[in-house]
Amino acid sequence: MARKRRQEEHENHERWLVSYADFITLLFAFFVVMYAVSSVNEGKYKVLSDSLTNAFSNTSGKAGGQPINVIQGAPPLSPRPVAKMERLPEQKKSDGKKLEQRQKMKNVAGDIMEALQPLVAQGKVRLLETSRGVTIEINDSILFPAGQARLQPASINAMRAIASVLAESDFPITIEGHTDNVPISTPQFPSNWELSAMRATTVLRLFNDGGVGAERLTAIGYGETRPLETNTTLEGKARNRRVSILIDSNRPEEPTEIQPGQVSNAPVSTP
Repeated sequence: MARKRRQEEHENHERWLVSYADFITLLFAFFVVMYAVSSVNEGKYKVLSDSLTNAFSNTSGKAGGQPINVIQGAPPLSPRPVAKMERLPEQKKSDGKKLEQRQKMKNVAGDIMEALQPLVAQGKVRLLETSRGVTIEINDSILFPAGQARLQPASINAMRAIASVLAESDFPITIEGHTDNVPISTPQFPSNWELSAMRATTVLRLFNDGGVGAERLTAIGYGETRPLETNTTLEGKARNRRVSILIDSNRPEEPTEIQPGQVSNAPVSTP
């Protein structure tokens, strides 16, 4: 039986339509999604519209809503001045006490200035007002011989004049001894620490003998650790050798015991 010859198939030139249709479908879906994302939520828009309507009119945009009553023709409210916080009575009392103490301290400084006027005029004594109180800086050249902690006879009267003024007040007194950086090494003073501390203690004893209560007095020796000027010049060294008398306006507070449970044992983290 003769085999029939299969007719050759013609080439399909319309296959691009399938790809085109898929592209159009995807493009349509893309625009639908974009429209859905960018469309306004009518419910939320309605709520916003009702809120704005209620805020600027007398009626509510929704049934059952509470109308906002606006008085027509009412004068505009004047802005209220910002009221300052009133200080508590305890704070007022504390501030008044501080001002009183500061004034008393200035009076004490004035009395000392008057008593030491000749030395102030010579530049041997300076009075400084600080945040803590009043500091009297006395050059050690008028107080002690070089390398010694015994007061010179000429300076005793000046120290007694200061003691008589301080005895009438009740401020705490701190006496600081300072030296230059020239080292000292003697059996009595192995270093400037001992020399400065002994000089401060000598002034403390004189004040105590002059009527200043011992409970108000403190002596500290700083050696050469707190210079006012450079130690490279003779003038600077002379300025650094001094005794400072601090009339302290801050009275010590009553200590409060810290209980074991109040202290945190957590380790401190380091960066």
